[in-house]
Amino acid sequence: MPQADDTAPLGRYSDRVDLDAYVAAHQAEWRELEWLVASRELTAGQADRMIDLYQRVGTHLSVLRSSAPDPMLVEGLSVLLGRARRRMAGTRTPTFRHFTHFFTDSFPAALYRLRWWWIITGVVCLLTALGLGWYLVANPGLEAQIGTPDEVAELVNVDFEHYYSSSPATSFALRVWTNNAWVSAQCIAFGILGFPVIQVLWANMVNLGLLGGLMTNHGRADLFFGLILPHGLLELTAVFVAGGAGLRLFWSWVVPGPRTRTASMAREGRTTVGIALGLIVVLLVSGVIEAFVTPSGLPTWARIAIGVLAWLTFLGYALVMGRAAASRGQDGDVAAAEREEDVLAVD
Repeated sequence: MPQADDTAPLGRYSDRVDLDAYVAAHQAEWRELEWLVASRELTAGQADRMIDLYQRVGTHLSVLRSSAPDPMLVEGLSVLLGRARRRMAGTRTPTFRHFTHFFTDSFPAALYRLRWWWIITGVVCLLTALGLGWYLVANPGLEAQIGTPDEVAELVNVDFEHYYSSSPATSFALRVWTNNAWVSAQCIAFGILGFPVIQVLWANMVNLGLLGGLMTNHGRADLFFGLILPHGLLELTAVFVAGGAGLRLFWSWVVPGPRTRTASMAREGRTTVGIALGLIVVLLVSGVIEAFVTPSGLPTWARIAIGVLAWLTFLGYALVMGRAAASRGQDGDVAAAEREEDVLAVD
């Protein structure tokens, strides 16, 4: 393979004697990519090799940038990746590979990186709902402010249970999925402002807490939890993830850290969009459970067990698979070669 000349973007690094072992180990791949980019014509095998090297070098750039970056080296690799991107001009890796990468690496890594944001959001929200429910149970006279005795009786004795079986399962699943996706989308879309996310979460916790308090006051707590838990564990967790991601987006410009506010918001914005896409599938699963399992004739323990299993599966996906993805260098952001260079804040 022809060697790159001294005028190439990476040529200036070849004579440096202080390159760390990582750079020395991968410099041959950088030169090979540079040669392929400069070649007039490529065979099918060479084109595939260029795509592979493009992805590898993008990973190299991400690693170097996150560990004491050398500005000249980062600039050289960025230029090389830009040239390769233009050369490929429409060449893309298979869509299926992008799909699998998203669900095996990018999405779980994002969930893992933001785990404390959505876990703390969930704990605070549930404590809020429990507190409101307990307050209503301790002060049953407050029911009069919610509705008339007949309206409350209709809600706890008929409407609540009838809600889960009032429509055909498939159409009900679609309606539930759309509604929950809308709630999650609000949390993410309003994230840049911060306070609207808290408003959305508050409204949902008020409804949950007051409904639970009403059902408990009328001796129907077993029905309430029997119908809420099968789908609610996964559904509420998805809402908490959306809320936590939205609040993290807000925090990214309030406290940007070593990045500029623009770069910090861009990074969290890309991650948040990825989380929103992943939650579409999570909410679809919870919608299917709510439509087909919650109102089914299965024993209450069986319905709850299905919900717990789905919830634990998601937690394992987010925390175990997410940790594994993070250990491979994934953070939920797009590949380094597919985004603009992060700009570090200047002291």
